[in-house]
Amino acid sequence: MTSFHLIIAVAALLTTMGLTMVLSASGVYSYDQAGSPWSVFSKQVLWTVIGLLAFYIALRMKVHLMRKLAFTGFAISVVLLIMVLIPGIGQVANGSRGWFVVAGFSMQPSELAKIALAIWGAHLLAARRLERASLREMLVPLVPAAVIALALVVAQPDLGQTMSMGVILLGLLWYAGLPLRVFLSSLGAVIVSGAILAMSEGYRSDRVQSWLNPGADAQGSGYQARQARFALANGDIFGDGLGQGSAKWNYLPNAHNDFIFAIIGEELGFIGAAGLLCLFGLFAYTGMRIARRSADPFLRLLTATATLWILSQVFINVGYVVGLLPVTGLQLPLISAGGTSTATTLLMIGIMANAARHEPEAVAALRAGRDDRVNRLLRLPLPAPYVPTRAEALRDRLQSRSAGPSTKSAQKQAKQKQAKQKQARKRTPANSANDRPVRRSARSSGKQPVKVGRSSVGYGAGQRKQGRRARTLEGQRYG
Repeated sequence: MTSFHLIIAVAALLTTMGLTMVLSASGVYSYDQAGSPWSVFSKQVLWTVIGLLAFYIALRMKVHLMRKLAFTGFAISVVLLIMVLIPGIGQVANGSRGWFVVAGFSMQPSELAKIALAIWGAHLLAARRLERASLREMLVPLVPAAVIALALVVAQPDLGQTMSMGVILLGLLWYAGLPLRVFLSSLGAVIVSGAILAMSEGYRSDRVQSWLNPGADAQGSGYQARQARFALANGDIFGDGLGQGSAKWNYLPNAHNDFIFAIIGEELGFIGAAGLLCLFGLFAYTGMRIARRSADPFLRLLTATATLWILSQVFINVGYVVGLLPVTGLQLPLISAGGTSTATTLLMIGIMANAARHEPEAVAALRAGRDDRVNRLLRLPLPAPYVPTRAEALRDRLQSRSAGPSTKSAQKQAKQKQAKQKQARKRTPANSANDRPVRRSARSSGKQPVKVGRSSVGYGAGQRKQGRRARTLEGQRYG
């Protein structure tokens, strides 16, 4: 199975499982809020359809157009982050002013800012890397812009989105091959900023304290995390059955959103939770496989960063559900009920699928006319092969020239080795011919050959007699 088919199959399985679990976990909450058990699920289906449209657009988009619109998209996302902080425009939810609400549908601009930062950062670093830019030229446009976006998210405040955006910045710096000291300094800055944010606000400080001491406030700040662990324990190995869980009956707040993994563990058991984690593991393998096989540095960097970003959200969400991390409110990608998160994740997976179609082997196969049902069903255009830029072609040419003397010396050494082998082959029959006088001198000294047995008599004895007559005649001839 190719990378393109693999990423589509994993995305389809995760989306289907997410819709199923949202329907199962949100029925009680939807009935309490809107009088219908379908309200949250219907909104999630609508946002999934929007995400699938974004997936298809990203799948068909040309790479050069994506890079051309990268900075514009990032600038628009920064403007949206500024607008959401204005009272009357941005809405407050869960203690954070980070939402636009239009006709009952909410949208979180920080999700768009994350994907815009990933695309623009990958474009910038890939271009500067090929131009052999200095370290300052690679950091100055990207890091200050990322710090501005992070500051706007912190002002909402939203610790989970801040951590996720910091992971994107660290992934870009790491996969771009920048020096280790730059990466470590950036990592330290992100950790220190996260710790300050976690302890500065009252409710975030309470969450950290309840994580450090779960029994200190079991009915207050630690209630949600405690109920999540109870739900996981009730699931046992095989679970209570789909739709049969009890934690969603107002025992576990946000059961359809931040803590949906606890509902999966309760209703599907350890088998279902482990299967979901295996799906995310397969997604990680596919993303890194696409990044490794991509010839375009931009697609390679973007795919690797997007894979790290989605996996970091999985790690943080599952970590605070099982009690390994403090609660941050970060959603489980494609599984939790969150419209903007689902749509942006599907958009990012569409870009990854586009990168899979631009692998050199995939481009060669599709352009050779090999039939593919998925490409024919989706009516996808033929991918264009990667053409190196002038700077990259010049660099490869210089590397080949610098490697020229070493290759010539290697060729000379190989020729000398072959000549020595030929000489050794020529000397072998001459040496065997020179051994004959030694045998003659041994016979003339009076030594008799040793008889081995009856098999040495017969044809071999006749040969020895003829040899003696020839030597006698030769001795008489030459005196």
